[in-house]
Amino acid sequence: MMRRAFILIMAVALAAVSCNTQTKEQGNPFYAEWKTPFGVPPFDQIRNEHYLPAIDSGIALARLQIAEITANAEAPTFANTVAQYDRAGELMSKVAYVFYSQTSANTNDTLEALQMEIAPKMSAFSDEVLLNAELFSRIRTVWENRAAEELNDEELFLLENMYKSFVRNGALLGPEDQEILKKLNQELSLLTVKFSQNVLEETNSFRLVIDDEADLKGLPESVIAGAADEAKSAGMEGKWVFTTRKPSMIPFLQYADNRDMRKKLYDAYLNRGNNGNENDNNKILADIVRIRAERAKLLGYRTHADIVLETRMAKTPENVLNLLNNLLERSLRVAKRERDEMQKIADATGGNFKLEPHDWWYYAEKLRKARYDLDENELRPYFSLDNVRDGAFAVANKLYGITFSPIDKIPLPHPDAQAFEVKEADGSHIGVLYMDFYPRESKRQGAWCGGYRDHKIVDGREITPVVTIVGNFTPPSGGTPALLSMDDVLTLFHEFGHGLQALFSENTYSSTTVAWDIVELPSQIMEHWATKPEVLAMYAKHHETGEIIPEALVEKIRNARYFNTGFDNVEIMAASLLDMAYYSLEAPVQVDPQQFEKETMKKIGLIPEIEPRYRSTYFLHIIDGYDAGYYVYTWAAVLDHDAFEAFNENGLFDQATATSFRKNVLEKMGIMDAEKMYLNFRGREPDIEPLLRNRGLN
Repeated sequence: MMRRAFILIMAVALAAVSCNTQTKEQGNPFYAEWKTPFGVPPFDQIRNEHYLPAIDSGIALARLQIAEITANAEAPTFANTVAQYDRAGELMSKVAYVFYSQTSANTNDTLEALQMEIAPKMSAFSDEVLLNAELFSRIRTVWENRAAEELNDEELFLLENMYKSFVRNGALLGPEDQEILKKLNQELSLLTVKFSQNVLEETNSFRLVIDDEADLKGLPESVIAGAADEAKSAGMEGKWVFTTRKPSMIPFLQYADNRDMRKKLYDAYLNRGNNGNENDNNKILADIVRIRAERAKLLGYRTHADIVLETRMAKTPENVLNLLNNLLERSLRVAKRERDEMQKIADATGGNFKLEPHDWWYYAEKLRKARYDLDENELRPYFSLDNVRDGAFAVANKLYGITFSPIDKIPLPHPDAQAFEVKEADGSHIGVLYMDFYPRESKRQGAWCGGYRDHKIVDGREITPVVTIVGNFTPPSGGTPALLSMDDVLTLFHEFGHGLQALFSENTYSSTTVAWDIVELPSQIMEHWATKPEVLAMYAKHHETGEIIPEALVEKIRNARYFNTGFDNVEIMAASLLDMAYYSLEAPVQVDPQQFEKETMKKIGLIPEIEPRYRSTYFLHIIDGYDAGYYVYTWAAVLDHDAFEAFNENGLFDQATATSFRKNVLEKMGIMDAEKMYLNFRGREPDIEPLLRNRGLN
């Protein structure tokens, strides 16, 4: 009778939710089935005012769905508890996918204000679910009785990670401690949003304005033209504008002869979030670090890093530090040699100064030219964005047989974006891939891969993924197409690797758990193909003549493969160790980020000519998902170099090797233990030697 009554109450409640959405939010597209091609979000219909009510309705509906689980009088099973919980909150997720993708790539003042309102709502609801004693009791019962059910490997993996997630998020705490945890989580949700918004504001607020053409000496014409376009768009026609966005900044640091100007631009980049203004991130970061340390103690862990690493391949902070320190020591030796060689060039050309961080790119470029007769600017004409993109597509086609077809009539997340349908060799649909590559003030810096929908199976029906790759590459200028640097090329291939993994996913359920150590393997391994001569011949074609990149240039690229590796490795090691230092604090103390960073860099022996890849006040990774996790780029580097050895051994496009990598790694991420995945592909533990050899560190 009680069960029947509950069902009746649920039906009435669901009807009320449905009625509310129909009467008050008739035009809200989140409440309707999307009739767009492949069911992608109807970006042309979604307005700012649609997000908040849809989030509220999504939370309300998810709450009812969870209540149905906990009210079930039947004994807990995987089907009536775990699988049902996995399906709860579909409306909320539907909205969140679009909202958070847009706030990263196409934000505005309204969306930023909404973030501050939505973040605590989502945090509070997450706590409500993870601290739901009745729900946890049912999940724990299923976990303890798992041997009695005939669960497959994916179901067992999902169950284990779901159970551990509840425990790691406070399910075993007493009521008073749970209330403390909720308060800490609320604070974190707001602080992390504010930190990110401040970085974007600081990035957008600085312009290096040049009105004397003499200050442009040394810069390539394409860079000058781009700076003129930037000035024109800012209402300063006749001048030249450079920003702290890397497509603008890096070429300036590489080629501008004016040392004072280089310093001014680089210092502005380094001090984002550290200017003592309304966008200052020092106290915000200090609060985030303190709260995470306090949260770790509350949950019974030594440090926040211990919480994070418990479920990863690395397992402990000590294992991470051993790897990082080993590679740092090797990398510093190389970086010091690079520094000494560049100092000689500076001295020989009349420089009466000791090299500083803002000098590194400039003299590295001169050293590259002197040692290898290779000017990075020589390469750009062969790396038009469209050709590089098509080159990545061609590599995927040769490896996996898949194709990418442009979709013309489909809603786009931004007018700059492109859409492609991805198909298997037999023509069957895999998913939709968006690509959005040009910088704008509404987009955060860097490059990333995200999604608007993940692969899953619902009631026996396959839901295909909708993936987005976002970048910040130099846009077309003055009739010249977008031309990429070698680093940009690697970035595009990198993010494309993430995209392939998302497209190939064979997840049945939404609640996937990917070990963060391996999450960069699909991306970093793709970089290896980018510079192979046979791959360069596929896409590296002069944007004016169509000439394939000459063998002489390919040889120069090959000869220079170890160039500047000391700097590259030290830069990333320093940032990784800074991240670990923050989250290895055992006491919830209020640190001074500037002093803490200075002391950490001194402790690791960082040379003064190199700054960490990310300074504390704009280190977005460590407040937004890569906390105690920035090391994964290095950990995955061991994996990707070792994994690529299989292709070196068997053939660059060996079908058996490619099929094995797809089936054992790309399709299984999130549904299988990371170590097991890798062993299934490689047949052994990963070996660090290929990494050391390929980076010139052995």
